[in-house]
Amino acid sequence: MEHLSLADIMRDDKPLSLSESVRVVISLSIPTILAMISETVMQYIDSAMVGSLGASASASIGLVSSTTWLIGNLIMACAYGFSVQIAQATGARDTAKANNIFRQSILFCLLFALVLCGICVTISPHLPVWLGGDPAIRNDASSYFLIYALFLPVRQLYTLFLSSLQCTGNMRTPSLLGIICCASDVVFNFFLIFPTRTILLFGHPIIMPGAGLGVMGAALGTAFSYVFTGLLLTYAVAVKSRILNLRRSGSWKLNSATLRQQRKISIPMALEHSALTVAQIVATTIVAPLGTIALAANSFAVTAESFCYLPGYGIGAAATTLIGQAIGARKKDLAKQFAWISTGLGVLFMTCAGILMYFICPAIFAFLTPVKEVQNLGVQVLRIELLAEPMFAASIVITGALRGAGDTLIPGILNLISMWGVRIVLASILVKTMGLPGVWTAMCIELNVRGVLMLIRLARGKWLNSAMQQ
Repeated sequence: MEHLSLADIMRDDKPLSLSESVRVVISLSIPTILAMISETVMQYIDSAMVGSLGASASASIGLVSSTTWLIGNLIMACAYGFSVQIAQATGARDTAKANNIFRQSILFCLLFALVLCGICVTISPHLPVWLGGDPAIRNDASSYFLIYALFLPVRQLYTLFLSSLQCTGNMRTPSLLGIICCASDVVFNFFLIFPTRTILLFGHPIIMPGAGLGVMGAALGTAFSYVFTGLLLTYAVAVKSRILNLRRSGSWKLNSATLRQQRKISIPMALEHSALTVAQIVATTIVAPLGTIALAANSFAVTAESFCYLPGYGIGAAATTLIGQAIGARKKDLAKQFAWISTGLGVLFMTCAGILMYFICPAIFAFLTPVKEVQNLGVQVLRIELLAEPMFAASIVITGALRGAGDTLIPGILNLISMWGVRIVLASILVKTMGLPGVWTAMCIELNVRGVLMLIRLARGKWLNSAMQQ
């Protein structure tokens, strides 16, 4: 097949063969997957930097991590309510509409982030207490969350610009900037977490300056990396993008139809992610009484496992763009084909990643923390969850595919049923006799149930019929 841009594919009436469709999905997924691999490597380094300070430092971040996931998912839902519309307008070759939607999204998302920022700053002193954290780690946990909250507007615009650029079909620029963001995070952390110290460079002692801020330095390092990369991303979107370019003429006026569609996509996503993350917070409160070792092992296991679902989220992001543009171009069969191919590839790649992780996870935990008890417990629980990788992949990719069609309500309900009806119930029961392994056994069972439910939703096809009738 000759190389075709996504715009060419949506313009051409000739159907794609199976091999051609696979190549399209992979070509769009690879940049995002590579960026996510870089992000995960940097996250490992980030975690190792904090882990070197001791189990308490890691536990303080782990305590509020579920809450930061909740906030992150809310800002993602807000952004995707607009970026999915941008994908569909791009597929319909209505560049002016896509540009106007983008302008409206900036105003709306910024206002949303400012409100969210105010709420999070207000609750930051109380959050570690509500989560049942050990008194010894509450101050660090509160400081970390406060800094996270103060930079939420930056994160919101970063997420919006990134998803909007991806949904126009440009996957390479967001991926490159994602790598830059992660690399700058490590650099900032290197100087902010540790105090001034002497290091050896090629056998020569060198005094390395440092702020010695510990956990607070980790939060500031991440925040500064978003600011730095966000400036580059703003240039890529507002100046370089052919579709989103803000130098072209367009309207900033909020449009009722655009906002109505945004609510239709975002509210179910937000409710779903909120309920899912609240469930994760509840799971954290289930783990917290087990002690600092269990809490740190749980946090590191989540970090280590992130390597496995990189292909799923990369392919899921490509699926959102592909299905969104195919529906905008009124290509029903192509949208269905892309959805199933994306799901199959996601399952294949995440299964392989899970198998690899099973064997290398002891080395990863040894890198993340010097505490042997944390290493051993982390390896034990992670290997339980790896059995769920194939179905976890299905749920991730299908969610991305259905999002491109604007179908977020039913998938959200299915995810809630799975999370609250299976994971939380089982975790609260199994933790009493099995400890942390019981919590991760419940997670494994639930992820398999979730994958099956999402496969059924995809196979029934109602999501596609509804999208084509809009």
